[in-house]
Formats: sequence, C-alpha cells, structure tokens
Amino acid sequence: MRAVEVAASGRYEVLIGSGLLGRAGELVRQVLPNAEKIAVISESTVWPLYGEALCRSLEGAGYEIAVRCVLPAGEESKNGMSFLKILNSMAEGRLTRSDAAVALGGGMVGDITGFAAASYLRGIACVQIPTTLLAAVDSSVGGKTAIDLAVGKNLAGAFCQPARVICDPDALSTLPADIFTDGCAEVIKYGVLRDSALFAHLEERGGDFDLEYVLERCVSIKRDYVCADEFDNGERRQLNLGHTLGHAVEAASNFELSHGKSVAVGLAVVARAAAARGICSGECAARIVSLLEKFGLPVKTDLPMDALYTHMLSDKKRLGGTVNIIVPEEIGRCRVLPLAVEAARDFMEAGF
Repeated sequence: MRAVEVAASGRYEVLIGSGLLGRAGELVRQVLPNAEKIAVISESTVWPLYGEALCRSLEGAGYEIAVRCVLPAGEESKNGMSFLKILNSMAEGRLTRSDAAVALGGGMVGDITGFAAASYLRGIACVQIPTTLLAAVDSSVGGKTAIDLAVGKNLAGAFCQPARVICDPDALSTLPADIFTDGCAEVIKYGVLRDSALFAHLEERGGDFDLEYVLERCVSIKRDYVCADEFDNGERRQLNLGHTLGHAVEAASNFELSHGKSVAVGLAVVARAAAARGICSGECAARIVSLLEKFGLPVKTDLPMDALYTHMLSDKKRLGGTVNIIVPEEIGRCRVLPLAVEAARDFMEAGF
C-alpha cells in the first residue's frame, strides 16, 4: 500500500493499493473513531458493483449505514436538486456532527458529497473513495467541492478537505475503456505541469502505464500544490491547465463531451497557442498534442468560438476583467498568464 500525506488545514492521507475497498470500514474507523452513522453517496453505475460490499465493510467496523443515496450517473446529477436530496437524506437519517459521509464514485459523486458534507450542520467529515481514474488522480484530493449551476460548472461549492481518501486500483479495472481514457487527460496534465519523467513514462508506455506509480505521482503533485496554496489564490491555479477552455467546451457541448475529453481539447489548444506566442517551443506543443492523440483523446473542437467565449466569461476562475490562462513553458514547467477577457479570446483562437 502506498500513502501520500496531505498537510492542508486538515491533515489526511491518500491511501493507494489493491484490495483497499474491502478494508474500507477498518480504514475509515482509523480516522473517525467516534462516528456512529454513515451516509453513503454513490451513483447508479458504481453502486451495483461496489455499494453493498462497501456498506458491509462499514457495518463490520461498527457503523450504521443511515443513508444510502444513489444518484443517476452523469454530470447532470451534480445540481442543486441532488444536493438538497443528499442534505434531506442526512437529516432524515439523524446524522450528527460526529458522523460522516462517504463518497463512492467518480468526480461528480465526490464533488457533490463533499459539498453536502461541508454544508450539513455546517460541516461533517467526508471520506472519498474514487472509482474513476479522473477522480483518483484529481478531484478526490485537495478539498474542492461543488455543484454546477445553469450558467456554468462548479459555481457553488466549498473547500472541504476529506478525512481520508481510499483509492483501490482494482476498482478502476471495471471502468469502460472510454471512461478510463477520460482520466488520462488529467494524468497527462500533471506531466506537463511538473513532471517531465511522468510525461516521458506516458510517452513510452502509452495506455500500458504503471497504474500505482502514476496514481502516486499525480496525487503527490497535487498534494504539493494544495499544501502551497490550499484556497486557490496563487500557485494552485496552475492545476487549471487546460480547464479554462475545457470547461467552456464541456458546457457548450451541453456536457455531451466529457470532462476529460474537454480538458484534452483545452490542453491542446493552449499548447498550440503558447507555441504561436513564443511561450513554449513548437516541439513542446507537438509533444503534448501527440501524447493526447496517443491516448485517443481529442485535440480540437468544431464548437463555435462565440459559444466557447461566452462560457469562458462565466468561468469561476475569472477575476473581474481578467482571465488567468495556464500555459506550458516546457514539459514539466508552466506559468499563469493573466489576460484581459478580450485578449483571452484572441489567445485561444491562436491555438485552434
């Protein structure tokens, strides 16, 4: 078992290892010894695979499963109605401040469960059990929780560091190939951001990469950003590499294009734009685009720029009249490029 410690406002560990899902009760009890009731939140694809097994493990550790809330699978469930459904379920289950929520699923489940945990009784503990590659390497770590609003993604939320993250690579083995590939966009992002060796490993191995090594490296990189800038006011903004345009692509497609594929498009566009502006070399941009293509990820979109620009203006990372675009300088090093909103459109168009 590998463990990555995150020393944020709440100190916790991200545990990575085969078979950990079956030990969830024991692992939760280690960090929440006084909790009595658990709200398990999942979604309709994951629950039939792992839901009852998780509940048995938690019950074996002496917990009462007060809430079993299974949302319809998909980003569309990350909304205010689902959020209130979870809160009402917690209230009906009589959870107290010493009790906890457990998120079993991908990024949608982790985000909405974390936000509900942060809101219910002004805050109860939350344990994240990611079952997708994307959630394992990114959204389950760092404490960002949210729901989507009609105007855009993740516009209502809270910072809520988990009490523990339990990542069982065996749970990823049941992912459809398309969903696993989705998470590879975030993995590639981490290589571009801060780890040229990770990027080279992905170039060499393609989809046959060392899963536990990749999970640990990505989580460790994110840990470093979170510990340096927990509340996303500075260095942590670099984790949004590919996301400013990616979220716009996702929203403009009415979420028909998944998060990972949208981020891949955003990453490719920003790499080409950075090369066009002389921020990185053409070789650097070509390697990024080539690796995305190697993993079967899209590197362009036919969505109209007017629609993308409109959604970019609603991005939560916008500060007044400024949009912060994360740009690569070389593989393993990026920086924040503040642009006026009008200039951001011109910059992105240079990458199309």
